Parts: sequence; C-alpha cells; structure tokens
Amino acid sequence: MAALEQHTPDLVFLDVQMPGLNGFEVLEAVGPEKMPLVVFVTAYDQHALRAFQVRALDYLLKPFDRDRFKDALQRARAHIQRDETGDLGRRLLALVKDLRRDQPKTDRLVVKSGGRLFFLRTDEIDWVEAAGNYVRLHVGSASHLLRETMNAIEGRLDPEKFFRIHRSRMVNMERIQEMQPWLNGEYAVLLRTGTRLTLSRGYREKLQDRLGRITV
Repeated sequence: MAALEQHTPDLVFLDVQMPGLNGFEVLEAVGPEKMPLVVFVTAYDQHALRAFQVRALDYLLKPFDRDRFKDALQRARAHIQRDETGDLGRRLLALVKDLRRDQPKTDRLVVKSGGRLFFLRTDEIDWVEAAGNYVRLHVGSASHLLRETMNAIEGRLDPEKFFRIHRSRMVNMERIQEMQPWLNGEYAVLLRTGTRLTLSRGYREKLQDRLGRITV
C-alpha cells in the first residue's frame, strides 16, 4: 500500500493470499479511485475464477509461465492505451463483495495461546476489537488474540449476529443491552457484561437500518 501511494503505478500484479492484508483487503483499503489496474495472481477455485473473468482485468492462475505473464501484461497495456479503465475500480470492489458473500460463515474459531489450541464458538464472543495485526476476541472476562484483520474476521462471522459499530470494533448483537446518546452524534453501546462501547456516527445509520429504522 505504501508503494502504491509512493509510485502511483498504472498496473499492479496483486497476489490474493498475503500475510497481514490479503489482496482483497488491499483493494478495499486503497479504494477504487486510487487503485491502479489489477491483475490478480491467485490459486482460487473455478467459482472465484469465473468472478475474476467478469469483474477483474485479468488473473494469473498459479503456477503460470512467462508466456502467460506476457499475455496478461499486453492485455493490460492495451486497456491503458485505449483508456478503458474507467469502471474497473467499481468492478473490483464488486468482486470483493461477491466473494465475501459467498464465503461460508464459521461457527467455531481456533485460537492459539501458549502452545495450546482453544476451540471457541463464535456465539460465545461478546465483541471484537482490532489489535494491530491481530483481533482481540472478548468472551466474558477473558480475551483471546487471533491473527486476523477486522475485515477478514468480519467476513468469517455471521452478519446476522455480528455488527461493525466502529472501524476497529464489532459487537455480537445478542449481547447488546441498551444504547445511550453520547457526544457529537455518537452513542454508547452497553453490553450485558457491563462493557461500554462507542457507536461512531459513520455506523449509526447502518445500525438503524439493521434494527428496522427505530429511532435512537
């Protein structure tokens, strides 16, 4: 992401599976307006490849050879020369949403701690917060670190149960006890455990839609 900002390339070959942020999360973080043309490098299955064909400029399926790489490069160069890149950013974000929607939701997470493995049911989680390259899962008075990004864990959890209330926090809807007006249009979200979290203004309307447009 730093290289994209510094060099502003016309084209990037983007691997889907990377440590830290994966390729899809890079797209979301950079945004369609600033993202250059993308050729995905991937080992995804046929379902995802069909989506790439529809939404993305091109993809390279691992393992690929020099001829296939040259073909992708020539195709990208032709798009740039014909200036046919206008809607590719929107198509890439649509691809991310399509793939995330099709991912199976998990009801159990495996957490490593002190050389041991904990099998944690997702419905036991009260809330989730970002913690650098990890997320912290709060379960009652305990918490567990999981090497995931917020976007990745949001994609794995059931959207009918978990809701993003802040850029760095997500809450189990069944754990909410009440909501109270707070400062500058924000709200305090009080959980049944007594934990008080903040609902930022940017997520307030989404939560109202989720709750059926009730007045809060």
